[in-house]
Amino acid sequence: MKKFVNDPANFVPEMLEGVALANPDMLGYIPKFNIIHRSDRPVNNKVSVIQGSGSGHEPAHIMAVGPGMLDAAVPGNVFAAPPMDYCLECIRAMKSDAGVLVLINNYQGDRMNWDMACEMAEAEGINVKSFVIDDDVAVQDSSYTTGRRGVAGNFFVIKACGAAAERGASLDELLTLCDKVNSQVRSMGVALTSCTPPAKGSPIFDLGNDEMEVGVGIHGEPGRRRDKLKPSDAIMDEIFDAVAGDIPFKSGDKVALMINGLGGTPPSELYVLYRRAAQRCKDAGISVVRNYVGNYCTSLEMAGASLTMLRLDDQLEDLLAAPAEIATRVF
Repeated sequence: MKKFVNDPANFVPEMLEGVALANPDMLGYIPKFNIIHRSDRPVNNKVSVIQGSGSGHEPAHIMAVGPGMLDAAVPGNVFAAPPMDYCLECIRAMKSDAGVLVLINNYQGDRMNWDMACEMAEAEGINVKSFVIDDDVAVQDSSYTTGRRGVAGNFFVIKACGAAAERGASLDELLTLCDKVNSQVRSMGVALTSCTPPAKGSPIFDLGNDEMEVGVGIHGEPGRRRDKLKPSDAIMDEIFDAVAGDIPFKSGDKVALMINGLGGTPPSELYVLYRRAAQRCKDAGISVVRNYVGNYCTSLEMAGASLTMLRLDDQLEDLLAAPAEIATRVF
């Protein structure tokens, strides 16, 4: 696998430096602790919303920092949780009188390091609370987690909380909102290829040219099963049934519908998948109020995609429509 990389050990710091240099007015950068933060945060009368997980999932999470979204993010190495001291320094950097909300995707390393950081921050008198996101319906447990994984549904938790925090919501109100979004969002993905972390230099798993991994995790964890490659509609039908049947979604629901690329899937193919997902929603009497097609939570250059559905009410619809600006903004 050919990659644009210098020393693999410097891959993450060089990426972070590039993000900061590309957004000098919006973002600040603390190189010692891998922290990307809004240059105008913290503000004492507003809750700071922060997150951190492994690198390799960009634009999550560092490229989701900006007005109406995250106030800061701190990544670890590729597919590795940020060290506990990095997490603690991020909480310290973003502390405010209104408090700090830490969003955690449900992976064992992330939970362990953020939990320790939150305990230490609380001992210092910082008002900090955390919430765990677990939207993946593919498997109950995996090699990285106990319980469901946190995947692209994380985007909707960020968006809702970021908008509410901008409007002055309290820390307790944001925790209630996190629970509401997490309880109404479901995701599942499928991989057509593996991916290659820069430090490893070889694919993290083997997948035949005629195979797909149904329910794959964003670190390449095994899903529900390995199967022969099928036509796009058949693939979407399977993951749609798994996602829509979990809450379950029902006729009359309003939803936000996301087709998330895993890093190596062309936009044209993502829209082929969206076409089928939109058809299935229509056939089921589900109204697609907002749609998102593109790379939101990736796995390096893995070819594949995931489906995420969020059931909306008036509050969530309003929060998703609120203004936001992030480092990956487009023309």
